[in-house]
Formats: sequence, C-alpha cells, structure tokens
Amino acid sequence: MNALPAVQWLDLFLHFAALSLLAIGGAITTAPDMQRYLVVEHGWIDNEQFTSSIALSQAAPGPNILFVALLGWNIGLSAAGVPPGTAATTWQAYALALGGVAVTMTGIMLPSTTLTFMAARWGHRNRELRAVRAFKQGMAPIVIALLAATGWILAANHKGDEHHLGLWAVSLVTCALVWKTRLHMLWMLGAGAIAGWMGWI
Repeated sequence: MNALPAVQWLDLFLHFAALSLLAIGGAITTAPDMQRYLVVEHGWIDNEQFTSSIALSQAAPGPNILFVALLGWNIGLSAAGVPPGTAATTWQAYALALGGVAVTMTGIMLPSTTLTFMAARWGHRNRELRAVRAFKQGMAPIVIALLAATGWILAANHKGDEHHLGLWAVSLVTCALVWKTRLHMLWMLGAGAIAGWMGWI
C-alpha cells in the first residue's frame, strides 16, 4: 500500500470536491469512483478498508456521509504508516487521521452544499417550468443506477470463489428484502452481525 505524500493532500481535496458536484442522490452514489481513485488508482487504502468504512457508517446512527469521514480517517492512518486493521498509537498518526477527515469532509460537503442552496432557491422560484420538471424526472433513473453501481462495488469485494458464496447469497437476499418488503434495515444489520459473529459467513 502506498503512503499518501503530503503534496497529494490537495489532489485528494480537489477530487472529493469534484465528486461533491456529481453526488446526485447523496455522496454514497459516488462511492464507485471513490473506490477507483483511492483503492485502484492510488492504493492509499485497500478494498477491505473501503468496504468496512461504508458498512460501519451504514450501521451507525447519523447521516450516511459518515463513510467519507471514515475513508479520510483511514487515508490519514495510511499516510502515517499505520498498517490496515491496527489502531493509531502516536499523536502524529492521530493528527494525520484527523487531517484526512477534514480534507475529505470539506471536499465532499462544501461544493455540493453551496450548489444545492443556490439551485434549490432557483428551482423553487421556477418550479413550474417544463425544463425544471423534466430535470427532476430525469434524475430518478440516474440515481437508481448510481446506487446499483455502489452496491455492485461493495458486493464484488466478496470475489467469486466458493468460500464467498455465502456472502453473495446474503447480498442477494438482502437486496430482495429491501426491494420487496418494508423490513427495517436494523433487523438485517443485526442478522448479518450475528451470522458473521457465528462464523457462518
């Protein structure tokens, strides 16, 4: 895994700022590109850290965008040379981890918040225009496709070997339950945690 050089913090901020403007439907829809940028292109974190950051943020109370903070935390630890899966032990590691949180969260929040505020005010004033209505209707399938791509990135980390067939089965059953039922996600998260704790998956 490559440590993050100090000169590339700005690149990280600019990339997340660019993704912020493409986060239609929420920051989670940009997760596939984050995975490509952070894991595949630069190797600052590995696939397990990426998927764990998203899974932990989804299980925790609070906004979904918390996964960006966890990604920033892991990037900072990587920059400090802390091996994946281990905790920081020095103040430098904590400082870099907090710096990663600040860079990624500022990058993902600031542009989209500003644009949303301005666009919402303009759209409300012109909500009867045909172009505004068409834009809102056209965004729905795009958001669904982006969410599906995010789900695929997370599930693909299971690989295709026989050892991970149980994880693929859990992923498919969970998708079906979310799609066809009103079962609360906490029940599914609890069932997954128990299955993992028992060593079934």
